[in-house]
Amino acid sequence: MASQKEQPDEQNIEQTLSSRFPTAYTILFLLIILVAALTWIIPAGKYDRVMSDEVGREVAVPGTYQIVEAKPQGFVDVMLAPTAGFYNPDSYVANAVDVALFVLFLGGFLGVMNATGAIDTGIRSAMRRLEGRELWMIPILMTLFAFGGTTYGMAEETLAFYAILIPVIISAGYDAVTGVAIVMVGAGIGVLGSTINPFATVIAANAASIPFTDGLGLRLLLLIGGLIICAVYVMRYAKRVKDDPTRSVVAKQWQAHRDYFLQEHDEAAEKSALTGVQSIALVIFALTFMVMIWGVSSQDWWMAQMGGLFMGSAIVIGLIARLGEKRLTESFVDGARDLLGVALVVGLARGIVVIMEQGMIADSILHSAETTLGGLPELAFINLMFWIEVGMSFFVPSSSGLAVLSMPILAPLADFAHVDRALVVTAFQSANGLVNLVNPTFAVVLGGLAIGRVSYDRWLVFIWPLLLILTVFISVVISIGALL
Repeated sequence: MASQKEQPDEQNIEQTLSSRFPTAYTILFLLIILVAALTWIIPAGKYDRVMSDEVGREVAVPGTYQIVEAKPQGFVDVMLAPTAGFYNPDSYVANAVDVALFVLFLGGFLGVMNATGAIDTGIRSAMRRLEGRELWMIPILMTLFAFGGTTYGMAEETLAFYAILIPVIISAGYDAVTGVAIVMVGAGIGVLGSTINPFATVIAANAASIPFTDGLGLRLLLLIGGLIICAVYVMRYAKRVKDDPTRSVVAKQWQAHRDYFLQEHDEAAEKSALTGVQSIALVIFALTFMVMIWGVSSQDWWMAQMGGLFMGSAIVIGLIARLGEKRLTESFVDGARDLLGVALVVGLARGIVVIMEQGMIADSILHSAETTLGGLPELAFINLMFWIEVGMSFFVPSSSGLAVLSMPILAPLADFAHVDRALVVTAFQSANGLVNLVNPTFAVVLGGLAIGRVSYDRWLVFIWPLLLILTVFISVVISIGALL
């Protein structure tokens, strides 16, 4: 009887929390409307563009900005934006549909793994071995994610890890926010301090007409210093939550999260050990992610290849575990259904960028930055550059997209301010990396939060002090770089 009474209470808590702050879908749709409104206010304009062999795409030509005929986005454009976020309805060119499909294949893969019971049993076995030392999982895992971020721009790929890691973290006595932070902040600080990331540092350096190794020392300082700051911040929060769960920013969802991520088990299940089949499934599970990282970092894989990898691995695991055709397909579909909301978030986030591009206001925003920066002294120039890139990152969350858009215009301005162009690249990537820890137009943020069942407002409560610390740290680093 007691459990029957507790169930409605937990549902009421969930309903109260969800009614207090808009969902990710509402936030993104409101942003689509806002950007559409800006296309009626901001003059339309564009730069001439030429193909750059070094960058591999068209780049803007400085000094060629011109006002063009306005293309304000109306009601129909707003209604089509979510669809256009997945693919262009006129040319049928893909936008974010590949990412959305990858998310669904990932969900199916996790559904099959859950059907074997290997993850749940493995989690419990790992917790028994790590008892008393769980806190050190945080810096170790964050370092691994940061390595992925700094080397190949790990972003969308992180969506694969939330559902795996969060149950482990909750089993250790922490909360869902801790699990989300390990993945999102870990990979995010790696991107912020990118060293050889081809999607940020390399493209931006090429667009700025400098070797990507220029400024590497300063970026290593950002990476190492930022990782230490973030790891300490998350560890302190996690320890505080474990000592007193009421201090969690999602304290009211504590039991709901445990019920969702950790299924109820009897005492025998608590002490159960991995079977031979489950051990093989976990080996394939780990190998799948290793192959994914290898493919993305060295074989030019992207969403289609990763989706195929996860689907193939799901089939292999299902056959080894002898799930049978019906249970295998049902588990795959159920897993995909669990991440359907995340796939929709991906399309909505991309729809914001589509509206801005169709309304032709991106270049106008960039031109405004170009005129603002002219003739400033070194310190003022580089710090204002950082904040301009912060503002533009909200509209263009893609590191490669923002690099191609802004670097050909803003990097040459550094010559007039007597600032090294490499420092402009560093300011760009640190600004973009910082914003993308909270950017609601970045599908990875709201997608990760959706998987972790953490509302956007609760994430802001958790991360705003860290953002403030990182902002000061970045400003100090780039200011020193400007004075050297």
